[in-house]
Amino acid sequence: MCRNIRTLHNFEPPASDDEVRAAARQYVRKISGSQRPSHANHDAFERAVDEVTAASARLLDSLVTVAPPKDREVEAAKARARAAQRFAA
Repeated sequence: MCRNIRTLHNFEPPASDDEVRAAARQYVRKISGSQRPSHANHDAFERAVDEVTAASARLLDSLVTVAPPKDREVEAAKARARAAQRFAA
């Protein structure tokens, strides 16, 4: 489940609000052990996603680095190459 959470810091263009929210949703799914919460837990689940999204956005906004921004296409190509090597038969 959590392998869908990607690094969001130091990319050009910066991570979008949707990317931060998707990562927060994956995190809450992982720690709750629930892909889709029951109706009784829906409000608590969504509240947790909202809170984790806000905390993540604050973190990303406050991080400082001197490294040049990473390119999303280059990082995706590296990930594909690692996957091809890992799963080669």
